[in-house]
Amino acid sequence: MNEKSLKRAALVVAAALFMQMLDSTIVTTALPQIADDLSVNQSTASLLVSVYMLFAAVFIPLSGWMAKKMNRKALFLLAVLIFTLSSVAVGLVDNLAYILVMRALQGIAGAMMIPVGKLIILENVASKNLLQILSYLIWPALIAPAIAPLLGGYIISALSWHWIFFLNLPIGLGILIAGYFLIHDENAPEDAPFDMVGFILVALAAGLILIAAETLSHGLKSLALGSTLLVLGFILSILSFKHLQRVDQPLFALDALKTKTFRIYTTGGSIFWITIGALPYLLTLLLQVPFHWSAVEAGTYVIFIFLGNLAIKPFTTFIIKHTGYKYALVIALGLATMSTFLMAAFEMNTAKVWIAFVAFVSGVGRSLALTAYNSLAFSELTKKEKNAANTLQSVMQMLSQAFGVGFAATLVALFSQAFASSLAYQITLFIMGVISLYPLFEVLTLPKNAGESTL
Repeated sequence: MNEKSLKRAALVVAAALFMQMLDSTIVTTALPQIADDLSVNQSTASLLVSVYMLFAAVFIPLSGWMAKKMNRKALFLLAVLIFTLSSVAVGLVDNLAYILVMRALQGIAGAMMIPVGKLIILENVASKNLLQILSYLIWPALIAPAIAPLLGGYIISALSWHWIFFLNLPIGLGILIAGYFLIHDENAPEDAPFDMVGFILVALAAGLILIAAETLSHGLKSLALGSTLLVLGFILSILSFKHLQRVDQPLFALDALKTKTFRIYTTGGSIFWITIGALPYLLTLLLQVPFHWSAVEAGTYVIFIFLGNLAIKPFTTFIIKHTGYKYALVIALGLATMSTFLMAAFEMNTAKVWIAFVAFVSGVGRSLALTAYNSLAFSELTKKEKNAANTLQSVMQMLSQAFGVGFAATLVALFSQAFASSLAYQITLFIMGVISLYPLFEVLTLPKNAGESTL
């Protein structure tokens, strides 16, 4: 694909990412109404979110192998079709078991849709265009969470929760039509053997970590079970790692980890994603629980994080090109870490304009770091390494972001046993700030010219 065609293809993949992130975010606004309509409690209704994420996490490792066995464009379009139809199907029948099956199918489709779409872009883009093209894929991650609560609230009040799932129909059809005409990717299917042992190990590890994160998010009553599942997940992760290193034809290769610019994404980048998952959750509850703000007011101020995301986005490519990846990440992670420590100092009498400003600065740092990390991760990889690296990155990103909420909820529950509610949140935010220092120190070890071939 030429540069113009690649930009168009990247926008199609970005639209698919937008649809997936909007779906996963907007569903949470509908859970109370779904629980009422189906006559189940709130925790049971939340299975709509958990089941989707579980099946997505389990089947993401399969996406790289499927992308070798099938035409990538056809696989991407098939995943979009299944995702769209299963979403519509959720809203057709008011039966919990049926809905959970459809959400599982959606999760499987989502596990193929985004990694395969991103792989099409990665394997066709020239190094000099990598930063610009991948920046197209960041927008959905910033916009969807910002508009989902407001859009979801409007749809529920004006129509019903069923229309939240019907919303994907016009979006999905648009992606299918645009993808058919605008994506030009003619990879030849490969004769790649299937690593069944590797798939089982990775799927079990990912599933256990995700279930552990969900369990830990329920607080102290689930601490023992959540911790046990987490330890088992980590043990299986180590076994998976050793297996993938040992076999001749692994489910996905780990060669990309030998490249430092990719390796720091799987270490410091994963910690960064943990904070991305935790901070909006912590700030929302801090404002609502100890500060006694309404859900609407708290949500309005948390949106300033996403406004910061959007405000800096037009300038991220310019900043990275003129400072280099290393110093762009130092600036970004420095802003994100500083704002986390400032959030830990919020009190009931803190000026609301200051809370909004700190949230905005946090969003600026997160957006710049996200763009730089994603481009740097692939900047020095060969075309052959990108498939496996893309699979590994997708798995790590999903698990880290999900784990962030469970980890934060557990810390708050623990500290609430010994301290006042507001102090428990402040200590947890402070710990998040301390944890955020690791990615910042890690990028300082990068050479000044890291990833320069893409600048």
